[in-house]
Formats: sequence, structure tokens, C-alpha cells
Amino acid sequence: MAIVPDSEYRGLIALLPRSARPFASLARFDRPIGWWLLFWPGAWGVALAGGAVARWDLLLWLLLGAIAMRGAGCVYNDIIDRDLDAQVERTRNRPLASGAVSVKAAWVWLVLLCLLGLVVLVQLNPYAAVVALLSLAPVAAYPFMKRITWWPQAWLGIVFSWAALVGWSDVAGTLTVPGVLLYAGSIAWVVGYDTIYSLQDRDDDALIGIRSSARALGAHVRGGVAGFYALALALWAAAIWLVRPDPLALAALLPIALHLGWQVATLKPDDGGNVLERFRANRGAGFLVFLACLVVGTASQF
Repeated sequence: MAIVPDSEYRGLIALLPRSARPFASLARFDRPIGWWLLFWPGAWGVALAGGAVARWDLLLWLLLGAIAMRGAGCVYNDIIDRDLDAQVERTRNRPLASGAVSVKAAWVWLVLLCLLGLVVLVQLNPYAAVVALLSLAPVAAYPFMKRITWWPQAWLGIVFSWAALVGWSDVAGTLTVPGVLLYAGSIAWVVGYDTIYSLQDRDDDALIGIRSSARALGAHVRGGVAGFYALALALWAAAIWLVRPDPLALAALLPIALHLGWQVATLKPDDGGNVLERFRANRGAGFLVFLACLVVGTASQF
């Protein structure tokens, strides 16, 4: 599978008016993998707390919020990184880096996406809404992490996993240990899959001085990804055990354990197509974790 340039207008974006295409691309509407990865932790929180059936509407609101806020995050990230993006082969034709969209227009688009996120925010209970608002600080700091730490993927994990806290607290009414463990496991999962993703830019990043976990791990990247995936599984298992202390409940994690093991075993760090496929496979991985949380969370209600 060839790596698709960020500037390529395909699928639904190709059907939009020409003037709208750069804005859709700026929000990565043509890259649904991003909002799926942002949505799944929130869905896990709802499901493990036992609210997947009764609060199906919350799942839909979280999905809409993931689409809007992932788009807003991409716009903000591209505003901050436009000079760096212009120096990287994969990103140099992004709308801001190439000049297809002005910085002023990008800020207006960012505000509009945030207003859509606000619509989702008011659907939450007050406690969960405050939890959601607390994510704004780490979100704002994320684009700068690659300049000051070798592990910006860890910061991305903090940001991209936040919905687990929101979904859990909206159903459970407060943050408790299982929800926090679910969130921590998601952070480890994000570090693993984003390390895979960052392999695409390892050479360009080295040339312009951008730091990443892929560069930090070097020749040990496969072992590093395996370690983070193993940590994710351990933390998810702990969360499930606290909700339902039954060995059969832990068996619900077997499919995701096998899937993550397949990713590691078949990863080829120097093959761009393989790297992109393994990264994208985490959309399915998120669904497998959701199924595990759904089974355990629903069973715990009886």
C-alpha cells in the first residue's frame, strides 16, 4: 500500500467545491482513522461503566465530538507546525504549508470546529463537562512537544485518550480507579501505535531536528512497541478486574491481545506501506477493546 500524500484530494473531498477542499483536508476529513482513534477511548469508558446500551446517544455525541475536535486539533497543529511541515516530504503540501489556506482563514476554521465541539460539550453532565474542558491545556501544548522531548507520542497519548475519562465520568458520575486505569492503558496504546506512525518520517525528522519515540528507540523500535502494547493490556486487564473480578472477564481481552501481537510480529520498520497498514489497523484494535468493555460492562450490571 503506497503512502498517500496529505495533499491528495480523494473520495468525499473530491466531491466538494474546489474552494472547500483545502479546508476539509486541513481538518483531515479525508483521514477518518484519526477521529476513530480519538473516539474509541470515549466509547470504552461508556461501555466499561455499563452505559453502552442505555447511553447509546452519548456514544453518538462522542463520535461527533471526536470528528470535530480531531479536525480542530489538526488545524491548530498545522498552524503551529506550518514551517516544519514545509520541510518534510510527506507534509510539505498540506494546505497551510503550501499556502493553499491562509493562517487567518485557518484560525476562523478552527473556531468553527470548536463551536461544534461546544455543542457536544453541553450534552454532558456538569462533572464530565469539566473533565472534558481540562483537556484543553494538554491539547494546546501538544504541537510543541516534538521540539522539547523525545517522547511527543506520550503527550499525544494523554490528549488522544482523554475521552476515556469523559465517557467514564459521564456514565459513572465521577472518576474512579477503573476509569483511570482504562485511560492509562489507552495512553500506552497510543504511544505504541503513534511510534509506528512516526516511522514514516524518521529520516526527515532527523534532518530537521524533530524528536520522536521512533528515533529514540532506534533499532529497538519493535521491542518498544511490544512493551507499550503489553503495558496497555495489563492496565486494561486491571480496569476490567476491578469492574468484574472474574477470570472469564479477562478473557475478553484475548482478541485484542492477539491483534496487537500480530501488529508487532509483522511490523517492518523500514517499509512505509507496511508501517501505514499496521498503524491503520488500530482502528480495528479500538473496536476489539470496545467489544471487551461492552461485554464486561454490560455483564457487571446483572
